Amino acid sequence: MISRLRGLGFVLALIGMVFIAAGAFAFIKTQEGYRSLNAFSAAQDVQLTYNDKGQLVDRGETEGAQSIMALLTEDWQYPVAASELDPNDPIVNTSSEYMYQMATVSYHTLNGTQTVVLTEPAEYKGETFPAGTYEVPIDGRYFSQLDRQHPLEGPAREQAWSGTAHALVAELGVGTATASALQLALALVGLLGGLGGTLILTGAGLVWATRPESQPVPVLRTVTVPA
Repeated sequence: MISRLRGLGFVLALIGMVFIAAGAFAFIKTQEGYRSLNAFSAAQDVQLTYNDKGQLVDRGETEGAQSIMALLTEDWQYPVAASELDPNDPIVNTSSEYMYQMATVSYHTLNGTQTVVLTEPAEYKGETFPAGTYEVPIDGRYFSQLDRQHPLEGPAREQAWSGTAHALVAELGVGTATASALQLALALVGLLGGLGGTLILTGAGLVWATRPESQPVPVLRTVTVPA
């Protein structure tokens, strides 16, 4: 029984080393991913704007940044990590920064106004729109919420939610997903390392507990008894 427990200890320690090796490999790959993401972000050089107090601003105003943050945290329910918004490192390269930049693009698109020109009268659902120039507010509506068949909403939808706007949102979404995946990978590294260390300690403990113990051997001496 003792020998079996001792053997189990060696096996557990060996498995623990495998987990440690897997954690080390995952850590190396995670660091490679972070370096690649940072290099890509630096090449794009998209930066958030802060004032001299370290507050986010949009077009020079903190109110605009607060509205964007409200869209991100309240409407989209995204858990922004304040630690990822660093005035000393304004380059967008963290998940919260990518999401904030995505919210910035979406906010200005949702709250913009598009100019639509009708060269001739148009009729839609019993309503007639004379030829002329119209200012069409997007009014917080996303692409799918604008009627593409409407003579005013249709062109306004294509202008506001253009291919560029969709591409920016998609690209920023990829950045967010990449940064979040790297965070999860780093957590996995910690899990593998912790599990490996636990198995090694458990195995070492079993080996130590089942080690052979030396027993004192009594020494017999010849004693001469006087007659």
